[in-house]
Amino acid sequence: MSSDLSFALRLADAADAITHSRFRATDLVVERKPDRSPVTDADTAVEDAIRALIAAERPADAVAGEERGGSVVAGRTWLLDPIDGTKNFLRGVPAWATLIALMEDGEPIVGVVSSPALNKRWWAARGEGAWAAESGGEPRRISVSGVRDIGDAYLSTTHLSSWVEYHSREKYLALADACWENRAFGDFWQHCLVAEGVIDIAAEAIVNPWDVAPLRILVEEAGGRFSDLTGDPTIHGGSAMTSNGHLHETALKLLA
Repeated sequence: MSSDLSFALRLADAADAITHSRFRATDLVVERKPDRSPVTDADTAVEDAIRALIAAERPADAVAGEERGGSVVAGRTWLLDPIDGTKNFLRGVPAWATLIALMEDGEPIVGVVSSPALNKRWWAARGEGAWAAESGGEPRRISVSGVRDIGDAYLSTTHLSSWVEYHSREKYLALADACWENRAFGDFWQHCLVAEGVIDIAAEAIVNPWDVAPLRILVEEAGGRFSDLTGDPTIHGGSAMTSNGHLHETALKLLA
């Protein structure tokens, strides 16, 4: 395991200690950001804790995060989403995670997704494969599915109304109709399920770079494919789709 990946896993440990203690807390503080999305005291506490550890142990690295700002720069940048799935977190739904990615010249080279309420963690580093483990369990290498026919595919998305505002509900429904089954696991989880081979396609009409940076490397190291909805393999395209690779072009055409 590379030193960067080992450090990223320690950052996730620090995040888990905070989020686990604040999950379903009766005194959780919730505010609204200018875009009306919620932020809790746990979100800011996690990002502040991770930034402090990076400053202490990787002082030359830049940091960018959802809550405290910053941007991905040339060289090395840690990109953070302290709680992906904040709406789930504040409502007591256990599907949320801390997302941590190390970017090098704009490309993710390390990714960690830690979901303590689901007792699950996923991670990857470029050239080191994709891995997952349940709490206390042994790590296991993961890979995408071998499904090749769109009619046999399992599809997931996030909030359906986002397709109306940012892409096309009709196009998404056309993709859903072409697939065998569809759900809305949402946010990070659906992309992790693609990496594990549990589902075959996950698509989102609107994302930010911190939402998907570690998921890109996780899915790619698991043998799958990541892109925005135009097919560009970038985390900056404002949308995202992951797949087992076999179904990617077919799905893109249905969403075009």
